[in-house]
Amino acid sequence: MESREFPMTDANFTHIKNVAYDRTGIVLGDHKREMVYSRLARRCRALGVNDFDQYIHILESQEGEELSHFVNSITTNLTSFFREKHHFDFLTETVFPDVFKANAATRKVRIWSAGCSTGEEPYSLAITLANFLKLNSHKYKDWDVKILATDLDSNVLDKGKRGAYLVSGADGLSDSDRKEYFTESDQEDGHHLLAKEKIRNLITFNRLNLLHKWPMKGKFDVIFCRNVVIYFDKDTQKVLFDRYANQLKDAGYLMIGHSENLHRVSTRFSALGNTRYKKIN
Repeated sequence: MESREFPMTDANFTHIKNVAYDRTGIVLGDHKREMVYSRLARRCRALGVNDFDQYIHILESQEGEELSHFVNSITTNLTSFFREKHHFDFLTETVFPDVFKANAATRKVRIWSAGCSTGEEPYSLAITLANFLKLNSHKYKDWDVKILATDLDSNVLDKGKRGAYLVSGADGLSDSDRKEYFTESDQEDGHHLLAKEKIRNLITFNRLNLLHKWPMKGKFDVIFCRNVVIYFDKDTQKVLFDRYANQLKDAGYLMIGHSENLHRVSTRFSALGNTRYKKIN
């Protein structure tokens, strides 16, 4: 390690792991050491420090600003439009008919994309919702429908708010959805799809640490938390899914990632297959 540009001792890595866990709940295993070094080396260059002793001193003494850069550096944001498409098909075929019928009195629907990354998931939700409303406009005209999109990483939230995506990375979008919900524009870094207001206006992007206090007062009909808890240990997962259950309406729906499950984590949901769950208590 001493021959590296920025020496990182075992004690440095342990300190970094502890900061990550204490502040975000993210567990950085020893197998992530190379990834952590590579990403935080960029912060060392940006700050003009010589080693990780100096970097950790800045992280601790200037926590507010540097902690945000630190979190953005260690989080991984891999996503795409309509990733795990079966979840969105399930929304159209089962969830939305159920939720809209149940909410006839309030004429209000709330969906939360927790860990929304660069925004492809909430925009996929908005498209699915908009298509459902268009097909059922005679029933659900002028309903109050909103999607909350949250993430810990401020950089990816900024991209989600912009709603601009390279065409080359938008394979999950159908031709009809591209035409209906996006405009096309050439920018410096390539040809982009720009989300139209009809779906942008359905989404609110906010920064949120899932382990901290949640400011939302109302309950949700649907929560998507996919490929997020894989970074947390079991104890943290148990707390988080209990909070999700509390934040869901009775019989609300939860979608998680393909590599995740609630076995020995929560007894408050019934499994519906294909990482789809319904709140039971």
